[in-house]
Amino acid sequence: MKTLKQLLDEHPRTPISVSPDSTVLSGLELMAKHGIGAVLVMRDERLVGIFSERDYARKVVLLGKSSRETPMSDIMTTKVFYGRPEQTIDEAMALMTDRHIRHMPVMDADQHVIGVISLGDLVQETMSQQAFLIKQLEQYIAS
Repeated sequence: MKTLKQLLDEHPRTPISVSPDSTVLSGLELMAKHGIGAVLVMRDERLVGIFSERDYARKVVLLGKSSRETPMSDIMTTKVFYGRPEQTIDEAMALMTDRHIRHMPVMDADQHVIGVISLGDLVQETMSQQAFLIKQLEQYIAS
């Protein structure tokens, strides 16, 4: 089973982040520009929160706040669940499913963010592994 580090090495992406002082609108613009559903909130290379489409819907739109004026620090999720590079895809998927999260930073032992994974990334990798196993079994049966 692949680890999160192996997955990130195969599909390297620079994590997209904003500062806690940034407006919600700037976070939304970055998410739209990069086609992603969440941005990390960083202060001096330290993870302080995460902002997702779900945060926007529940903490801005439903509460009638302005995305142009509301700072990230007011609505970001501060209790961030994260993965470790040595965790397997299955372990990460179980954590994300249990915690009802769709995006999760991966942090090394020094608490530096080395990447971000989405539940979709994990599902796609799982499906790819299953397709590979099916092909191997078909070849074994045919021989």
